[in-house]
Amino acid sequence: MCKLCDEGNPQNHSRSPRSRRDFLKATAAAGVAAAGFNPFAARPAAADGGDPPADSGRPGRRYIIRSGSVMSLDPNVGDFPRADVLVEGKKILKVGPNLHADGADVIDASGRIVMPGFIDTHHHQFETALRSFLADGLLLPGTPGGDINYYQYILLTFAPVYRPQDVYINELFGGLSQLDDGVTTVHDISQIHHSPAHSDAAIQALMDTGRRAAFGYFEGAGLTHGPDYKYPEDAFRIKKQWFSSSDQLVTMIMGGEIYLPGYERAWQIGRQLGLQVAAHILSPFAMRPTFDLLAQGHGGDSGTLGIGSDNLFVHMTGMSDAAWQKVKDLGAQVSLAVPIEMNMRHGTPPVLKMESLKIEPSLSSDVEVTLLADFFYQMRATMNVQRALVNQMILDTGFATGNWWPAQPPGVPNPLTTRDVLRYATVNGAKGLRLDRKTGSLTPGKEADIIILDATALNVAPLNQVPGAVVSLMDRSNVETVIVAGKVRKWKGRLLDVDLPQLRRQLEASRDHIFAAAGIPQDLFRGN
Repeated sequence: MCKLCDEGNPQNHSRSPRSRRDFLKATAAAGVAAAGFNPFAARPAAADGGDPPADSGRPGRRYIIRSGSVMSLDPNVGDFPRADVLVEGKKILKVGPNLHADGADVIDASGRIVMPGFIDTHHHQFETALRSFLADGLLLPGTPGGDINYYQYILLTFAPVYRPQDVYINELFGGLSQLDDGVTTVHDISQIHHSPAHSDAAIQALMDTGRRAAFGYFEGAGLTHGPDYKYPEDAFRIKKQWFSSSDQLVTMIMGGEIYLPGYERAWQIGRQLGLQVAAHILSPFAMRPTFDLLAQGHGGDSGTLGIGSDNLFVHMTGMSDAAWQKVKDLGAQVSLAVPIEMNMRHGTPPVLKMESLKIEPSLSSDVEVTLLADFFYQMRATMNVQRALVNQMILDTGFATGNWWPAQPPGVPNPLTTRDVLRYATVNGAKGLRLDRKTGSLTPGKEADIIILDATALNVAPLNQVPGAVVSLMDRSNVETVIVAGKVRKWKGRLLDVDLPQLRRQLEASRDHIFAAAGIPQDLFRGN
């Protein structure tokens, strides 16, 4: 999105106070924003409950979250029916009851649950304008339900017509939507890198959203590419221009899909740059034999490529036992998108396989073209499908004997609990993105990525068990306050400093362009 960078004169795009203004000026000239449009114009917080702490997140500024039910997700810190969290600058200083904080601003969390923000380790935010388009569809064509499918329509038809300004507004709106839901960190797998301008737009939007993110530099979806296509080689420029600091909210991950010809080059670049290397691994696209070769150290065109602890694999449906064992032995990370895996025929979510190996996943939302990116839903779905499988395994053993309530046989895993899936959605997400030193739990010294959830609301009260209330009862309406690196981004139920009506109009205009350019009629009641 930077004209000077595109002409071969790299500019400094660090998060200076002017960077957002400068980008909006540039993109306005290119048609991204309407004249005079600033989506980040200051807007008031909700009228009730006072104002948020002044200058939150800035060095030296202190505030204290008082009298909430604190669930730290750190066993060394513990949980408290009633306690405080003291924040200074972007970090958590202390967690515990009756903390002293003379002169600090106070956030009253009475009747609220205070916990770490959720972490989504796999989300395609560039598809925000296509929400619900594929609600009845499948991943691939060929069977009922596959006439309108993800591969042909989203990747091969819609994605190639995106302009950089479409990338920007889709990424921004999708990111703000998840921020409103309490998802403070995302791995954005943006398979929309048709040119360096598309890449820069995606990165700028992630930064402008104001939450923690890992920018997933994957391919540009489509079977053919224009002269400006620079994947994967543009990773060198992107890393130098946007990610020269190790202390920023947005980091970088290299994408290298193993079903694409020549994928070894992307893996090599990622490892040369010291980045994680991520890929979708699932039953379709004949990936199993390719992944087996990687597990044996014989992958890629060279026949010498192997998996490692720097890998993040998404889905992992339908893979062999030997490959799974190598994933465990080498410490690669696994992200599950359970609702999508069940809905779009990726394969049965491998929750039981992971339990048998004593490894745990992180959770991810995947695509909003089919299902919502709400993390309460992700936790519930993961817990429910595992318990359905386990419960039936146990019940099946009683049919032959007439025992209507049989004992749990040896080798059958225990049912997942609400605390288990909360760990998947927070601590494991941070570990999966190499961010566990910074976030994922309410640990003194970590950065303050915190959500405050209303437990007095009609759908929750009275509060009887904190993990159960969060996982089993809550939704985004309970997300009252969201804090990222100490900065309050949502306050008393409303995102701060964002003009959502104007952003919505920009997103709708982007949708209209994408449908028209792709030659797909807009039909609000079409079938599949």
